[in-house]
Amino acid sequence: MRKWTICWALIGGIVITGVLVTKTMLTNEVKAAESENSVGLNSDAKRENPLIDFDGHLKQALQAREVRAKRRVSEQEFLEMSQDPATLVLDARSASMYKLLHVEGAVNLPYTEFTAASLAQVIPTPETRVLIYCNNNFKNAPAAFAPKNAFVSLNINTYVALHSYGYKNVYELKPLLDRNTTQIEFAGAEVDANKSTASPTARSETP
Repeated sequence: MRKWTICWALIGGIVITGVLVTKTMLTNEVKAAESENSVGLNSDAKRENPLIDFDGHLKQALQAREVRAKRRVSEQEFLEMSQDPATLVLDARSASMYKLLHVEGAVNLPYTEFTAASLAQVIPTPETRVLIYCNNNFKNAPAAFAPKNAFVSLNINTYVALHSYGYKNVYELKPLLDRNTTQIEFAGAEVDANKSTASPTARSETP
């Protein structure tokens, strides 16, 4: 009986020792992994790009949201504001889409070309009243005004960008209008082509 007691004691001691050794090894592995992660984070911090600031963008977007909510205008308000010589109508679509069709009198500066310098060349002062519109304001003109997903509407990005560059007097066309029935006048290649097709000369030359 005594022999069995001694044997069980020895076995128990071996098991406990094994558990302690295993626990120590696991603890060391965890510490090593944490150390590697810490080094990785430090490396990422060193590679951080000072010209890219996502948190700053979110901050600007939230600030712009408060202002924008009060600066979205109706079709009639847009028409009235656009008649003011001191007001600039800005089209931030691509140059090719602008040439195809745009609001008459609008100035084009593609969103992808926004810089402090390029905006200053187009907009006289930070206080200048600016009217903006985008693809998602007009339907039945798919070639020139192909709609985007609502949450990535060009108007949203344009408004936030202008706000971030210090242009706070910005107004946005609010409704979705029918290209064929809106009171807003257009210019561009599509308009020129339609005029040419509808002209008496063009009709007389048609066999």
